[in-house]
This record gives sequence, C-alpha cells and structure tokens, in this order.
Amino acid sequence: MSNKPSFIAYAVRQRGENEKANWTAIGVAWAHKKGGGFNVELEATPLDGRIVLMRPTDAEDGDR
Repeated sequence: MSNKPSFIAYAVRQRGENEKANWTAIGVAWAHKKGGGFNVELEATPLDGRIVLMRPTDAEDGDR
C-alpha cells in the first residue's frame, strides 16, 4: 500500500434542512493492490450522520 490514502473518510452531519453540513475528517482508506476493495482506518465513528469517502486533494496531508 502507498502511504498516501486513496480516500479520506469524513463524518457528515446536518442538523436542520437549512443548515450547512458539518464535515469532520475521521479516517482514511486505501485501495487494495489487486482491486476490488479497500482497507479503512477510522479514528472515530459517528453516532449519527453518515460517512463519506472523498479523494484527497493536493492541499490535504494524506499521511495519518
């Protein structure tokens, strides 16, 4: 696996319809070398809301 993750995991929570969603980085994911899956490392688990995986940008430090 590369040190740079394929995805960053975010807990996303929106309290009200008109409120902006709160995104909190909670972990990372790496693609399997042979494809077909991912290894996911989470530092936290949301009690409510959802987990969203996004590709890291150049500005984000992917080494956790």
